[in-house]
Amino acid sequence: MTGWRWFWRLASFVVGVGFIYGWQMIADAKLISPVFLPGPDRAWAALLRGFHSGILEPKLVGTVQRMIIGWLLASLLGIALGTMIGVSPRARKIFGPTLEFLRPLPSSAIIPLAIALFGLSEGMVLGVIGFGALWPMLLSTVHGFGAVEPRLYEVSRALGMSKLSVIWKIALPSSMPDILAGMRLGLTVSLILAVVGEMLTGRDGLGNWILLAARSFRAPDLYAGVILLGLLGYVSAQALAWVESRLLRWRAVAR
Repeated sequence: MTGWRWFWRLASFVVGVGFIYGWQMIADAKLISPVFLPGPDRAWAALLRGFHSGILEPKLVGTVQRMIIGWLLASLLGIALGTMIGVSPRARKIFGPTLEFLRPLPSSAIIPLAIALFGLSEGMVLGVIGFGALWPMLLSTVHGFGAVEPRLYEVSRALGMSKLSVIWKIALPSSMPDILAGMRLGLTVSLILAVVGEMLTGRDGLGNWILLAARSFRAPDLYAGVILLGLLGYVSAQALAWVESRLLRWRAVAR
C-alpha cells in the first residue's frame, strides 16, 4: 500500500509539472496575448514581489480571517441544529422538506438581501459566508445522525443512558465521518464566498486584489492572486484532512 501511495503522489506531481510546463509553452508562443495570459514565471515573480513589498500579507490575512470566522460560525450553528434535528426521527420528517427546499438556494442569491440588511459591511460578508457554509455541515450532520445503527440506540435504552449521553457517546462518534466531510466542503465554500464578498464590498483581501488587477490589466498580479488562493485552499483542505485522520483513527483500528 505504501508503494502505491508514493506512486500516486509522484503521478500527481508529474501532472502538476506538466500543467505548468504547458502553460509556460502557451505563454511563450503567445497563442494568447500576454495581456491576458502571462507565463507562470511572470505570475510567480508578481507573487514574490507582492510579498516582498508587503502588499499581499494583509490581503491574505484578511481573506483567511473572513474564511475562518464564517466557517466556524457555520460549523457551530450547523452541527448544533443538525444534532437537534438528526437525533429525532420526527424532527427529520418535519424539517426535512424545508431543508431540501433551502439547500439548493445559491448563496449568491441572498447577497442583494444581505446588502439591503447590512450594507456593504464586514457583517454582510460574514453573513453570506456563514449562510453558504452552513448547509453542507447541517445536512451532513442530519444525515450522520440518521444513519446511526438503530441497535446502538436499543443498547443505550437497555443501559438506561440519558439523552445527552446517547448523543455524546454514541450518535456523535458514529456521525463524525459525515460531519467532518461536511466541514471540509463548508471550508471550500467559505473561501469562495470570502473572495466573492471582498469583490462586491471592496474589503481588503485577495478577492479585491484580483478584481483591481483585472480592471487595471495587471495580468501577472491577477494570476498571482489566483495562485495564492489555490495554495490557500489546498493547505486548508490538507490541514483539515490531517485533523480528520487523527479524529477517525478508531476506524482504522476497527478494521
